[in-house]
Parts: sequence; structure tokens; C-alpha cells
Amino acid sequence: MSKSIKEIAFVVSLGTLLSKFVGMARQLVIAGAFGISAAYDAYNYAYIIPGFFLVLLGGINGPLHNSMVTLLADKNKVDSRLFISSINNILSIILLIISFFIFFSSDFLINLVGPSLTPEIKEIASYQLKIMSPIIFLSGLIGLGFGSLNAKKEFLIPSIAPLVSSLVIIISISNFWINKGNTIDIDGLNMRGGIILAKATFIGALSQYLIQIPFLIKKGIFAISFSIRTKYAELKRALKMIAPASLSSGMIQINVFTDLFFASKIVGAAAALSYANFLVQAPLGIVSNSILIPLLPVFVSLRARENHLKLIKKIHQGLILSSTSMVFLGSIFISLSTPIVILIYGRGSFNQNAVDVVSQLLIAYGIGMPFYLCRDLLVRVFYGIEDAKTPFRISIIAILLNLFFDWFFIGGSSPWGELSPLNLGVNGLVFSTTFVNFFACILLLFKLNHKLDNLDLSNLLSQNLRIILIGLISGICSFFIFKVIFIPYSFINLLLKLIISSGISMIIFYCLAIILKIDDIDKLSKFLKEKFIRL
Repeated sequence: MSKSIKEIAFVVSLGTLLSKFVGMARQLVIAGAFGISAAYDAYNYAYIIPGFFLVLLGGINGPLHNSMVTLLADKNKVDSRLFISSINNILSIILLIISFFIFFSSDFLINLVGPSLTPEIKEIASYQLKIMSPIIFLSGLIGLGFGSLNAKKEFLIPSIAPLVSSLVIIISISNFWINKGNTIDIDGLNMRGGIILAKATFIGALSQYLIQIPFLIKKGIFAISFSIRTKYAELKRALKMIAPASLSSGMIQINVFTDLFFASKIVGAAAALSYANFLVQAPLGIVSNSILIPLLPVFVSLRARENHLKLIKKIHQGLILSSTSMVFLGSIFISLSTPIVILIYGRGSFNQNAVDVVSQLLIAYGIGMPFYLCRDLLVRVFYGIEDAKTPFRISIIAILLNLFFDWFFIGGSSPWGELSPLNLGVNGLVFSTTFVNFFACILLLFKLNHKLDNLDLSNLLSQNLRIILIGLISGICSFFIFKVIFIPYSFINLLLKLIISSGISMIIFYCLAIILKIDDIDKLSKFLKEKFIRL
């Protein structure tokens, strides 16, 4: 059995790694073809609703996927086929109605999510939303299929399905990039490119579903039926599991809607946010999974009163490890933002203006990285001690605060003019998220301190202030080390300079952490060796 679990883990890890790699290639092609043009700016608004459903219902580890794995675990082939068919019919009817509504209401919806967009961008986004509206219907089929396959011990196809979608986009956009020429009709080029991107996204989603069908047939759980033949009690059980999970997961997307709503007044803001966020999420996702996934079962196992001190110790370790890793990564993003953006995106239509805008956003994201991961860790602590209400309530407060600070940090627009003394542009949206995550961390810590005695908040504060000081010093060092390395400019040399300056910065960070006696720095060293040096 142990060997089987290792084999499953290897298959899932390999499939996910391949999908992430091709996803990076997809983003590079999009950056080269579009930069921060109207076509990609519009796409980020048009994709909000289809993308929301695709992540929520069609995503791996989404609520629909996880629910299907649980519900099908103890069913035979006949029961599974009938159950999947019944859920599929119910979900398909609901999602088909929503898809038709989105298609015929595309102009209204684009005005709703991006009220300050230019007429050109609104027109492109409306066309794109019409093209991508069937993705909402497909998202249910994709999520049901992935969950059903995982329940029947088929893991490779769900893991590599996003890869297929990315390949479709890469091929389509590469062809557009190669053949677009040097036309002077920029508006026409933006419309044509935007439509191609939307069509490629739809075909990619369709491919994710079609690739499942042969494997669903092989497992004996694929059936086309227009009747509902599962008992009401089973359907009720399924809906009671799927609905709350979808609601909780959906709340995370509300902050994205809020940010893009306010970003609509800034030309190119949505595209720039997308590029910068992608750079941050890649290493953040790796570190987050490495720290948070192993700790959640530990929190659960230690929640009993007799393990109180052990639980507090693990919480301290998790918070210090999260802060240390994120402050270091944030210091690299802040000090080397421009060369990182040039290395990843600096080609094709991604001009100097795009480099400047995304570099500034990368600095803003780098400042907020520690709060993002620490908040996630604290939420999991509450889940581990079986308190889901506290993080849910704080999430609602955070959404309202994010709404206010988005408005405040980009000028405070009103019928009477701009009411806020601050207008930080698109950077203000990122700073708003950073402040809200910081506030959520404080609230969660105080609530946790109320539940657990001897949490020792003063020690946590002292440790984190020292970590921030170390990050500041190592970040300054990496900036100047990069500047003093004089080698001819090329892609390889730029990569080499980034590796050298980041590597020396890591050594400085580690040595200072030992000198200033940061707790559990030996565990950080072990973590870095396991996750990076071994690779």
C-alpha cells in the first residue's frame, strides 16, 4: 500500500510539474504577443466569470472535485455511473442557463466589472466573454470528470489536463504572434488578437473535458442519459457537500473582482497585475504547499488539551518558517524586480513601459508576501482546532476592508472628485491587499491567543522584526551585488547574474539569521536543501 501511495504521489507531482512548466511557457508567449495591450487587458476582464467557474468547479482540489472523490469512494461501477449521470444532468442544466445569460448579457457584465474601461477595451472584452461563456457549462463537466477519475484511482489525466489547455493557447498565440506583421491598424490587431486568445481559451477548456472521455469509458463510469435516476437522499447529500465548499472557495475570488473593478480606470492595469501576480504565485505556491500541507494534519493531531504546548510550538515553527522564507523571497523580488521581469517577459510586444509597470508591481507584491503566507497558515491552525467560523468571519471583514482600501489608495473617486490624499495607481491595489492580509494576520493571532494560553505574541513580534531587518540587509546586498557584476548583456548572462546575486544574498540572510538567533533556522536550512539544492 505504501508503494502505491508513493507511485500516486509521483504521478501527481510529475503531472503537476509538467503543467506548471507549460503554463509558464504559455504566459511567456502571451507576454511576447500582447505585452500590456488592450487585447490582453480586455481578456483579464472577460475571463473573470468563466475563469471563476473553471477554477471553482473544474479545478483540481476544487470543491466539486473533492466532493466527487468523497462521494464516489464507496460506490461500484453501476452506482457510480448512475450517480455521475444524475449530478451531471442537474449541474449541466444550471450551468447551461448561466452560460446563456452570460452570452446575452456580455455588454452589461463587462460594464459592471470594468466600468471605467475605454470603449475599445469594453468592445473587445464583450466579444471575448461571448466566446468564452460556454466554459461555464464545461467547468461542471470537467470537475465531475476529474473527481470521478481520481475516485477510481486514475490520477495522470487530471494532473496533465491543464497542460493540454496551455498547449492549445501556446500554438494559437504563437501563430498570431508570427503572422501579425507590422500593421498600423492597432485597434484591428487588438480585436483580432483578443478573439484568437478567447477562442484558444475555450478550445483549451473543451480539450480538458474531451481528454477525459476515453478514460471515463474505460473505468465504466461514462454514460449519456437525460434522466435523474439517483435517490433524492444521495443527491441531497451531494448538494450539501458541494454548496458550502463552493461558497467558501468563491469568497476568495471576490477580492480579485474588487481589484479589477477599481483597476478598470487605469489603462493596462489588469494585464500588468496578471503578469506580476503570476511571477509571485509560482515560488509562493511551491513554498506554501511545502509548509502548509504537512502542518495541517499535525495541527489536527495536536488539538487535544494534553498536547497544548506541542501545538503552540508547531504554530511558532510554522509562523517563523513562513516569515523567514517569504521575507527572503520578497527581498529578492524587491531588489531585483526589473532584471527578473526582463528575464521572464522582456521580449516581443513586452516593451520598456511594460517592464517598468510590472517591476513596480513585483516590488509591491514582494512587500506583502510574508503576510499572505502567514494568514494562510493561521487559517489552517483554526481549521486544525475545528474552528472554521473565526477565519470565515475575518474573511468577510477582509473583503470589506479590501473594497475600502482599493478605493482609498487609488484616489477615492466620487461625484465630488477624488477624496483621498493618496493616488498610488495600480500599485495601490496591491498595497491594499497587503494591508488587508496584515490586518487579518493580527486579528487571527489575537483570536488564537485568546483560545490558546502561552502563545507568546511578544516573542513572535521580536522574531519577525529581526527577520525583516535581515531581509532588508540581504535585499540591499543582492541589489548592489547585481550592479557590480559587469558581464556583456545576454539572456544567459542575465540569468547568471541573478543566480549569483540571489545566492550570495541567501548566504548573507542565513548567516545573519544565526547571528540574530532566529528560531528554527536549522529547519529553514533543511527545507532549502530538500526543496532546491537537491533539484
